[in-house]
Amino acid sequence: MFDHLFSICDFQGFHCVFKIYICSMQQAKDDLQVRWLKLRIKLKENYGIKPDMDGVLFLIGVQELGSGKQVYTKEQKQDLMHIAVCTVLMASGYYMLEGYDEENWPHFKQLKALPEFNLFEQENFLKDHVLLYFDQFFKNDN
Repeated sequence: MFDHLFSICDFQGFHCVFKIYICSMQQAKDDLQVRWLKLRIKLKENYGIKPDMDGVLFLIGVQELGSGKQVYTKEQKQDLMHIAVCTVLMASGYYMLEGYDEENWPHFKQLKALPEFNLFEQENFLKDHVLLYFDQFFKNDN
C-alpha cells in the first residue's frame, strides 16, 4: 500500500505525502481503539463488567481512593471520576497531588492548561492516558 503511494508521490508531489500522513494517523487511531477494546475486555474478565469511559474513570477513582466497593452518592461518583482524570493526567504533568482532606479524599493542583480539543479528540486523549494508567496498574499487579 505504501509503495504505491510513494510511486504516486513522484508524480503528484506533496499530495501523496499528505495521504501517507492520513494513513499513519488512521493507523494510530485504530491502534488506540483496539487497545481500548482490549482494556474493556480485560476489565470484564477481571471484574465482570465491560465499562464505558465513565465506568472506567469510576473504577480508577475507587481504586485511587482506596475505599473499595460501597454505595456512593451521585456527587461522590462525580468526585471519583474527577480523581481518576487528575490521576491519569498526572503522568503528563497536567496535575499533581496536593494532599488529602480529613476524609482521606485526594486533592489535586492543575499545573498546566489542558489542550483544547474537540469532543472526539478529548476522548482519545483521555483514553490514551487511561491506557497508560492500566499498563502500570496491571504491570504492578503481576
